[in-house]
Amino acid sequence: MKKNLSKVLVVCIILLSCATSCKQTKSGNDKADSLASHIDSTAKAGDDFFQYANGRWFKQNAIPASEQSNGIWQLIQDTINAQIRKVCESSAAIKDAKTGSNKQKIGDFFYSGMDSVSLNKKGISDLKIDLQAIDNIKDMKSLIREAAYIHTVAASPLMGFYIAQDDKNSTKYQVYITQGGLSLPDRSFYFDTDAKAKTIREKFVVHVSNMFKIMGYEPSKAKLSAEKLMEMETAIAKTSRKREDTRDPLTNYHKMTFEALTALTPNISWTTFVNTAGLSKVDTVIVTQPEFLTALNGYLKKYSLDEWKNYLKFQLLSGLAAYMDDKTYNEDFSFFTATLRGVKEPKPRWKRVVQETDGALGDLVGQVYVSEYLPKGTKEKLLEIGNAIKTVFAERIKGLDWMSAPTKEKALKKLDAVIMKVGYPDKWKDLSSMQINRNSYVKNVMNANQWGFNHMIQKYGKAVDRTEWDMQPQTYNAYYNPSNNEIVIPGCNIIVPGYEGKMPDDALLYSIIGGTFGHEITHGFDDQGCKYNELGNLSNWWTPEDSKKFNAKTKMIVKQFNDYVDVYGLHVNGELTQGENIADLGGVIMGYEAFKKTAQFKNNELIAGLNPSKRFFLGYALAWMVNMRPEAIANQIKSNEHAPAKWRVIGPLSNMPEFFSTFGIKKGDKMWRAEDQLVKIW
Repeated sequence: MKKNLSKVLVVCIILLSCATSCKQTKSGNDKADSLASHIDSTAKAGDDFFQYANGRWFKQNAIPASEQSNGIWQLIQDTINAQIRKVCESSAAIKDAKTGSNKQKIGDFFYSGMDSVSLNKKGISDLKIDLQAIDNIKDMKSLIREAAYIHTVAASPLMGFYIAQDDKNSTKYQVYITQGGLSLPDRSFYFDTDAKAKTIREKFVVHVSNMFKIMGYEPSKAKLSAEKLMEMETAIAKTSRKREDTRDPLTNYHKMTFEALTALTPNISWTTFVNTAGLSKVDTVIVTQPEFLTALNGYLKKYSLDEWKNYLKFQLLSGLAAYMDDKTYNEDFSFFTATLRGVKEPKPRWKRVVQETDGALGDLVGQVYVSEYLPKGTKEKLLEIGNAIKTVFAERIKGLDWMSAPTKEKALKKLDAVIMKVGYPDKWKDLSSMQINRNSYVKNVMNANQWGFNHMIQKYGKAVDRTEWDMQPQTYNAYYNPSNNEIVIPGCNIIVPGYEGKMPDDALLYSIIGGTFGHEITHGFDDQGCKYNELGNLSNWWTPEDSKKFNAKTKMIVKQFNDYVDVYGLHVNGELTQGENIADLGGVIMGYEAFKKTAQFKNNELIAGLNPSKRFFLGYALAWMVNMRPEAIANQIKSNEHAPAKWRVIGPLSNMPEFFSTFGIKKGDKMWRAEDQLVKIW
């Protein structure tokens, strides 16, 4: 489901452990141990530890034609999908499920998506009324009304719009308006001059033209409309900030009255927009990039009403294409998945529908998932390791040579206030008002989108609910939310392929789970997190000298990652990825320091012929065992704040002397860095 992302810092993570009731197993049989059996002896640890640690698995497991990558994420997601599939199929098989019940909604949603015969008969007819409403637009006010409606059910035309905690007053919800409105993943796709970028732009225009044909346009009109849409989006992209220039929360904070917003953009009827979105009595808003709105205001007059109507039609259909007939789905897949990410063929229908059912009805599926699939003791084990990492992080803060005593005191106060939400929420969202039946898959998706949008809108003017989760227990991911100063780690992260039915040793637990906690905690103290205090409010709590020393260190990690070259000669964007790179470095350091306190490390226990330190660093590489298609890597480098998996292994470990000594890394090896080059932040 295509949704708006709030300002919550969502951070992809990898692997945790299995049930706490299992006993630790030790074996000298390399084939029985995932770490030892994945080692590629043809690679040199000191040159490419990512390949050394995972290469044998990569050679034995090709990327499936329906996927953009293969590795640890895919293995775990396949496990989760298989479990959720059972929930969906068993629910769909209930013929007399009570209307409004969890099973009825899960079953009917899944059934509607699996009914390919009905979907192909309908084509895009379920959107006929919505497309006609766009055709009926007569003036700018009605254009804004339809744009706001599309925000509620399908996509985010024109700009980003959401409700979130006020960055400077985390006790209140506020309206945020951001730059947006683009179809391609990032503004860079509209301007990069390399051959690959030019090809993508050409194919995008062809794709848009094909989508207009599906809507009934004559070929010549479809082609001209597509070319004009590309021109419009290029103009929008030109006046959008580069992604790396949107990272500073202070420069993205511009609170203004509703009257000032209206005066800034007179061509946008904000009263119409917010009323259509379900809001009233909006007194103030936070605009993240005011210059973008000023430019958009001009574009609304520069381009004709008919051209904007075409833009809205494409936004609507593109946002919902994945839930329609095969022709529409395949056209959407051919560009956004095949061209942009290199995937050869669509996923099986059941996988697509399972993932969409989970995305739409996550809290309903989550309740079944927790009761039937989540190992007992998950919360307790996650909290145990999380608290161990917090203890280590406090020790590291106290010993920092670049942070002043007053700032250390504030840092420790913030660390102590960090909330850890793990496993699953104590209360679930109420989805009783969401209407789901077996009549229309796309209408079910639209109803789910509208429920999610309304759930967000209804927060405005209410007290902040700090107990709410933005993920479900079956979501394989994690995040740090600076406004709540909280870490959220869903329960399914307890899964580790290769260790089903037995507990991984502490080296794995602390490299993977500990590294995850360390990563998320570090987000509270990276170049963005350090600007929020323990209450989640934007506040400059560092001294100027502390900031100066910290920024000097971050410049080092930016340069380090800028120097990494990946597919098609693309350099990793060190500026864009610095927050995640800082968190990765902090995570692996904290995980290792906490691991050193365990009995396994102190006793120097050998498992599968590997000593504790080797197992720890191999475990960290296992957490990023992801082999991606080159197109997907290129897309990630251009549009994502996370570096590709390879560099998330090589980058942090290249700054750890403990890693050098463990694997005998020395001068002349590609990963070796001189003492004065090592990035030492935490």
